[in-house]
Amino acid sequence: MRPRTIGLVLAFGLFAALLAADAQQMKNVPRIGVLSVGSPPSSPDWKQESFLVQELRNFGWIEGQNITIEYRWASARPSRLAALAAELVDLKVDVIVAPDTQALGAVKQATTTIPIVMVVPVDPVAEGYVASLARPGGNITGVGSQVQELSTKLLELLKEAVPQVTQVAVLAHRAHPQIKQLLRETAGAARALGMRLHVLDVRDAAEFEHACETAAKEGFGALLILPGLLFSVHDRRLAALTVQHRLPAIYTTRSFAEAGGLLAYGPKQADYSRLAARYVDRILKGTRPADLPVERLTAFELVINLTTAEALGLTISPTFLFRADEVIRP
Repeated sequence: MRPRTIGLVLAFGLFAALLAADAQQMKNVPRIGVLSVGSPPSSPDWKQESFLVQELRNFGWIEGQNITIEYRWASARPSRLAALAAELVDLKVDVIVAPDTQALGAVKQATTTIPIVMVVPVDPVAEGYVASLARPGGNITGVGSQVQELSTKLLELLKEAVPQVTQVAVLAHRAHPQIKQLLRETAGAARALGMRLHVLDVRDAAEFEHACETAAKEGFGALLILPGLLFSVHDRRLAALTVQHRLPAIYTTRSFAEAGGLLAYGPKQADYSRLAARYVDRILKGTRPADLPVERLTAFELVINLTTAEALGLTISPTFLFRADEVIRP
């Protein structure tokens, strides 16, 4: 065989060996599944901007290098979640992150072996996702919070922002798993504050406009939007409707205030992502979910849209403004 031919054979053999090594290396890279009932963010760089991706980097996990992330979005169609959860299970991902309650329910049904990291605003013990906070006991662990306490705090903050209000319309999604307890807690807080509540039930997003129109026509002084996935998915639309109908309103996501809602008070998204990334890191390094205690969020942020307050003719007290984590100014 000619020397040149021998060289080519060796080169091709080396190239094939490198390809095989790369393929084997990629095969061994951990895969993280993320399932959400929502839609992908509109930004073209949303993957790089994701809080979860950024927090995973802090633990040394870099997408495309030593991890891959498989995203599945239901785009506000919960009926798709079961099939999407099954896809992630079939891919044999190493861990699944569930950032909302409906996604968590779907992956819980889909697998009892793949570790699941929940990031949900519910009491995970009361809802049956884990045996206890200290000892989850199965393949699910992660972050939860008490939405009942949050709904009470929302009403208290709304009263502070609009002290003259005596009647508040409450937007409630009856399909929410904890709606009875949410309403009970909120009613108790209203009595303590000397306020009357008027509950407006909605079944889907198509009923938002009628509910806001009713609240405005009936002369309710403000609108409290109870925690719920339906509202979180459509919080920007809700914010626009409250502005359109001149309703001082409060909800749990900062994007609500950023889109024009008067107030937002809820867990910091970055804190959710930081804790979720820590759970993913420990699971990928070999810790069982059953051995990772569930954490509850204790850090919340208050965002006030002063532009909306001025448009509504409201004067927000300096003391209340000082308490805000962020004030959106004209």
